[in-house]
Amino acid sequence: MDEDGLRICPVCRRVQRPFERAVAYGSYEGAIRELVHLLKYSGVRPAVKVLGRMLADSVAGLAPAFEQETVLVIPVPLFKAKRRQREFNQAELIARAALQLLSERFQLAPDILLRTRDTHSQIGLTSHQRRENLRGAFAVARAEEVTGREVLLVDDVYTTGTTATECARVLRKAGASKVWVATVARTLKLASNYAGAGDAAEPSFKVSEFQGFKGEAFEPENLATLKH
Repeated sequence: MDEDGLRICPVCRRVQRPFERAVAYGSYEGAIRELVHLLKYSGVRPAVKVLGRMLADSVAGLAPAFEQETVLVIPVPLFKAKRRQREFNQAELIARAALQLLSERFQLAPDILLRTRDTHSQIGLTSHQRRENLRGAFAVARAEEVTGREVLLVDDVYTTGTTATECARVLRKAGASKVWVATVARTLKLASNYAGAGDAAEPSFKVSEFQGFKGEAFEPENLATLKH
């Protein structure tokens, strides 16, 4: 068990991760998965508001653990060519929407962490291959703005933890005092294995108990409306 009473798996006890904790609103399935796809692959912007409310819920649950008065919020970046093609970074859009619902304690910094090269898809790769695929893919543009700061790394989906781990490693190397991770969703494959406690990807991962958004904008029948 960790200090919060969360169960820690044997792998986590052997591996020290560069971030403190990762949280997600819900599992990457059903309506949440469809919302992410609507934004990410179809460019349906109204989905941003709903996903932002989910991310805000995740961050609010994590906030009591923050030690500094102001927390730097850094979205996981896209490679510049992919961003030009998509015309947006979904992690940044969701972060902006979430921060509108949170206190002024959070400071968005979308241009500090950079993806310096394109990477292959992580699908089908072993854990070692995933790490090598991302090695050297991220850099901090202005280390002086990170040094001594507590950082909240945000993304749409947490899959294996390889991206979050590499981003956190680079941020810590640049001087960040602590790095936390918050996402809208967590892939069900690993989330279900440990019933919302720690899993093989990080020391203390929590998937929110709210697997379906309570807000009116997330009623399943409203998904069809977002598509048009």
